Amino acid sequence: MEVKDFDYYLPEELIAQEPVEPRDSSRLMVLNRSLGTIEHKIFKDIIEYLGEGDLLVRNITKVIPARLYGKKVTGAKIEVLLLEKIDKGVWKALVKPGSKVKKGTKIIFGDFLEATCKDWAEEGSRILEFNVESDEKIFQYGRAPLPPYIKSDNISFNRYQTVYSKEMGSVAAPTAGLHFTGRLLKELEKKGVEFADVILHVGLGTFRPVKAEKVEEHKMHSETYYVPKSTVEKIRDYKKNNGRIVAVGTTSVRTLETIARLPKKDHYHGKTDIFIYPPFEFKLTDALITNFHLPRSTLLMLVSAFAGKDFILKAYNIAVKERYRFFSFGDACFIY
Repeated sequence: MEVKDFDYYLPEELIAQEPVEPRDSSRLMVLNRSLGTIEHKIFKDIIEYLGEGDLLVRNITKVIPARLYGKKVTGAKIEVLLLEKIDKGVWKALVKPGSKVKKGTKIIFGDFLEATCKDWAEEGSRILEFNVESDEKIFQYGRAPLPPYIKSDNISFNRYQTVYSKEMGSVAAPTAGLHFTGRLLKELEKKGVEFADVILHVGLGTFRPVKAEKVEEHKMHSETYYVPKSTVEKIRDYKKNNGRIVAVGTTSVRTLETIARLPKKDHYHGKTDIFIYPPFEFKLTDALITNFHLPRSTLLMLVSAFAGKDFILKAYNIAVKERYRFFSFGDACFIY
């Protein structure tokens, strides 16, 4: 399958630069897979499509302040993006292209924080050892790791978190969840919707461009996930009783479809590099809430596997025509 088959025209001005307020006032495109219909709603209208018998599976990962600005002893400025914690005070990180960071290079971030490059890792990343072990002391120098296509500096860190985020570990937000407000979640609960939480710490690999020409040649980066016993029990109960499992975001889908392919356990913890593209048999995911994704991206391939490539590209072309907002702070889709 060709990567170019997952391309579409996206005007740059449709890439959302700031979130809307309140969160649930973003637009919502509703895609019915069996009927092939497309509706235009507001996100808070999702309550019309959810109710008793639905289990909403959400990723409760929390974004860390992963972007740090420092300098070498020579005074040269360096931008660092923390990717993954290796050990206490030791992180895998990216440095901004053009920065010469060799083994032994010291980076100074402030009066009390510095790091030394101990080694190189895959795809140009570095292993940095900080002079402190405390994440809190490292994070106090960090900023929100907003995607590079967002140019605004006026976005608060909390706005790049879901209202239900709990477990620190992601370098990018699970953006489908950004549309939920506390009030909407309470209204859904009153209507009989149940919730189950998973954790998948989002890494940059989710958003890296696909450089291969053939879809099958692309290799996904691995990401850490955890599914607690309470969630496993709810999922099995809903499947047994013909309930509907609604995944909030592609990260929840990837977690669900990972554990669906593993031996039966009471909980799950590990790393996944699952790559979902057409054709794909979804074993746990019955419906999906997601944002609009980059052309040629693995996320676009995932939603194409779920709803059909032709249907998704038709919907995306309509979204462009109707001036929907795209990507992290953009509008949403509900696919069922």
